Amino acid sequence: MTDPVDVEVATLGGGCFWCLEAVFLEVDGVLGVESGYSNGHQPNPSYQQVCSGTTGHAEVVRVTFDPRRITFRELLEIFFVIHDPTTLNRQGSDVGTQYRSGIYTHGEEQERIAREVLAELATGGAVRGKVVTEVEPERAYTRAEDYHQRYFERHPEQGYCSWVVAPKVEKFRRTFAARRKRP
Repeated sequence: MTDPVDVEVATLGGGCFWCLEAVFLEVDGVLGVESGYSNGHQPNPSYQQVCSGTTGHAEVVRVTFDPRRITFRELLEIFFVIHDPTTLNRQGSDVGTQYRSGIYTHGEEQERIAREVLAELATGGAVRGKVVTEVEPERAYTRAEDYHQRYFERHPEQGYCSWVVAPKVEKFRRTFAARRKRP
């Protein structure tokens, strides 16, 4: 069992939270993943309100992890492979500010690491195009409705899951095989 003092939280937005959640649930060292909404201006928004684009919130996942098994930097390395950080307010056919790329930090150390990784992406050629990922402290977080939690796990046959989520999960499995949880 992990000592609660040694647990950290990362909040990441990279399009639909179902995609990010499905991947991070498979990462060794990740203790939990929760879908939610962050960094908007309306208190406790609903999914319908966030989808309207009027709340300012991004769809995010809150990843609870054991930093002795996986670092924040390693989580960001996975994050930048499973979503496109160069499309402003868009991931594939999902369009709107709620689908923006964002790292919502929990403290100065996370902010430092996030900015360092972004600088490396900008100069390293790992992505094509200008990286538009925002880095801000997490604020106004609200847990998404129960039906969004572990959505891919419960509905793998659903169209969006088959065509959008499953390929991202497979990309993670191929690219980060050594980072997968063992059964």
